[in-house]
Formats: sequence, structure tokens, C-alpha cells
Amino acid sequence: MGVGMGGGGLLDIYAMAWEHLRPGSSPVDWCEGNYLISSNIAEFVNTFSNFLFILLPPVLIMLFKEYGRFVTPGIHVIWVLLIVVGLSSMYFHATLSLIGQLLDELAILWVFMAAFSLFYPKRYYPKFVKNDRKTFSWLMLMSAIAATGLSWWKPIVNAFVLMFMSIPTMIMLYTELQRVRDQRVYRLGIRSTTVWAVAVFCWINDRVFCEAWSAINFPYLHGFWHIFIFIAAYTVLVLFAYFYVESELPQRQPLLKYWPKNEFEFGIPFISIRNPDSKDWLVYCSLYMQDYDCKYGKN
Repeated sequence: MGVGMGGGGLLDIYAMAWEHLRPGSSPVDWCEGNYLISSNIAEFVNTFSNFLFILLPPVLIMLFKEYGRFVTPGIHVIWVLLIVVGLSSMYFHATLSLIGQLLDELAILWVFMAAFSLFYPKRYYPKFVKNDRKTFSWLMLMSAIAATGLSWWKPIVNAFVLMFMSIPTMIMLYTELQRVRDQRVYRLGIRSTTVWAVAVFCWINDRVFCEAWSAINFPYLHGFWHIFIFIAAYTVLVLFAYFYVESELPQRQPLLKYWPKNEFEFGIPFISIRNPDSKDWLVYCSLYMQDYDCKYGKN
């Protein structure tokens, strides 16, 4: 009898696991019609619009090699997590399975928590953390683990919670931009905020006004959300990587540069690290730092 009960319990576990893996088991279904382009992929456009999450992080790992060496190698963890976000999102939209949805959302959650651990400005820390980044990082880890467990409770609300998390992040970005002296950084911040607003517009319209967009045969705004939110997310990460060095590592000087052509500000931004008395820094400072004595480091 014991063996029979054990076998039945195991079958129940297998059945539950299959239910979560089963295509269409997610309570979330975006506006794009299912299996219209391919009989094997539920939402074709939403699946392949994640291409930037796969293609660009390896480039960012290369560009931030200097940052990882002189500031923190943790920056590369974030770029790898963005790849995980892309792969998870592709799996979710290809299958519309519950496990795919949770993998997608949890990957985004862990990007938030990793970024907060690395770059959250100390001036915004709660008092009990006592200005200690290690303690704050442990707090973020515990929060991420707790949120991972809670995400299974009401999967339908997860996307809205993640969207809400981006709002205080953008408010904090706005606050930091008011303090920045580097006009190049300020312009990138304005562009990042604009792209984020466009991304949110696409997300809300696809989720709430699907019938209206379907009526004009354009149910693909969630695909555009993937493209715009990647651009907004990685540029915001670049900005907070800059703020971190500027505020917490006075012996280093961050320079915002662009690849492949530094003069073209619509390229891929990255942070280069220099000493405050280096020739590169003095040239950069004279070009982009407003009302700042580059030689003596004074306003």
C-alpha cells in the first residue's frame, strides 16, 4: 500500500508539473493572435522581438570590461541576467505556459534586485541599513527570494507589480539627473526616460486597449514594448553605473562614451574609467562638464 500511495503522489507531482508546462497554461495572453504565423509558436512577433536581449548584452560585456576590472565585476552579472530575461520571454511567448510566464517575470525581478544591490544610491538607503552596501545587498537578496516565492501565489498580477517597480526607479533617475554636471549624461537620461515612456505606452495599450488595436490590424505593441524597454533598461543601468562611480569612488572618474563612434550619441553607451588627473578626463571635462573647474575639481 505504501508503494501505491507513493506512486500516486509522484503521479500527482508529474501532473502538476505538466500542467504548468502545458502550452496555454498561463493566465496571461497578450494581444497578438496565437499560432497565426507559425503552428509551433503561439505569439510569433512577441517571441522574436526579444532579439536585443540576446544580441546586445555580449557587446555590453565587452564594452564594460574596464568597468568590471576597476569598479565592480558585478556589472557583468546584470548583462547576463538580461540574456536570461530575453530567453525566458521568448519561451513564454512561444508557449504561453505558466512556467514560461514565471521564468520571464522572475528574471526581470532579479535584474531589478541585482541592479539595486550594485548601484542603489546610498543617500536613499533606509536608516537601519546604516549606509552599508553589503547589508543592503543582503536585504535585496532576501527580498528577491521572498518575491520569488510570492510570484506563484497570484501570477496574473506579477506583470503589474514589476511595472510599478519601474516608477520609483525612474523618479530616482530624475532626481539624480538634477545633480549631474555632465551634459552628455543628462542628455542620455532624457532619452532613456523618453524611451521608457514610449515603452510603457506600448505595454498599457496592448494590455488594456487590445480590441482597438486589433480593429486596425496592429496587435503587436507588446513586441515594440520588448524593443523599447530593453533600450530604456540598459541605458538606465549605464546611467546608474556612472552615478555609482561619481558618488562612491572619488579616486576614479567616469566618462560616458559611445560605441562604435564616440561622437555619435545614438550609439551604444558605456562607461570608461579614468584617473581624475588624466589627459582623457581633462579633455572630456572641458567638452561636457558645465560650470566645473576640471583641473581642481570644483564647481
